[in-house]
Amino acid sequence: MALLLLALGPCLHAADAPKPGEPTDPKARKTFASAMDWEKHHSDDIAIDDYRKANKQDGGHCMECLRRAYRLAMKLGASKDAAEVAREMLPQATAGEPHAAVHYLLARALQEQGISSKKDIFFSESCDELKTALAEYPALAEAHLALGVSLARLHQDDAARQEFAAFLSQDRRNPEAHDRAARFMERVELARARMAPPFSLTTLTGQRISLDGLAGKVVLIDFWATWCGPCREAVPHIRQIAKKFEGQPFVALSISLDDDEAKWREFVTKNGMTWMQYRDGGSGGNIARQFGVHAIPATFTIDADGVLQDQHVGDAQIEGKLKKLVARAAEEGL
Repeated sequence: MALLLLALGPCLHAADAPKPGEPTDPKARKTFASAMDWEKHHSDDIAIDDYRKANKQDGGHCMECLRRAYRLAMKLGASKDAAEVAREMLPQATAGEPHAAVHYLLARALQEQGISSKKDIFFSESCDELKTALAEYPALAEAHLALGVSLARLHQDDAARQEFAAFLSQDRRNPEAHDRAARFMERVELARARMAPPFSLTTLTGQRISLDGLAGKVVLIDFWATWCGPCREAVPHIRQIAKKFEGQPFVALSISLDDDEAKWREFVTKNGMTWMQYRDGGSGGNIARQFGVHAIPATFTIDADGVLQDQHVGDAQIEGKLKKLVARAAEEGL
């Protein structure tokens, strides 16, 4: 549910002039380039250390170093590290929206700490940060949604509903989150659940869907690629599942990490993959990042309320669990 996008600059080369926010110190620039290389090779933990080191070498003035370190820390689920990075960002951020945005980022990291540690203190601290962000920049609508979640985690349900309502009335740049906020308003207990990340997409056949728009249906998401041998071997199993639950409150969605669109389209057609298909644009695709996909094949089971139930790497035997979830969804839909 990380709604605030972090602007990332283009790749740094030794001969390039520093871009805004990048380090200017020669040592720092070398470390920054090293961090980018580690990130490129998916060694994110090392990249985080180098980005933070580059910021220190630059006298604590490299905002781009910290933005990148924060993003990677959140990606890895290292919320404690992300909170530390956000605190390093605060002195550098200019007044107004930029400073408020960093308070928001700190709040999101604290919120994730609360979820992982099950300690209310982090939700209370995130509330403080979000209120500060809104005081500094009231137009930061996504802070209302995050504040609603932290308040719900603290069982302050009426106050949480007010924040969800404020988000819906003010937000103009996160439409994919509106269905989620509306569901939280109606059933605030869902804000305390392990909800699947909200997303929207247009399928291969041109159908526009959103995860929250599929409320009431069990969703099976399969991340795969044509170049992945085990993924290709799993296709008949996914086809079997899609056919078995056809006509029931169930949706199968295959999300490809292929870079080659033509090859992906050809494979889908040739193999009769008639259920919902979407290409996420490579391993760094937006939806794959939201779900923390680091290896494929990876499948996720989401119940009719949007709660993430299971994650499997590979062609796991999940039909039994799906049968129970689909039966429950059908019963609740009557």
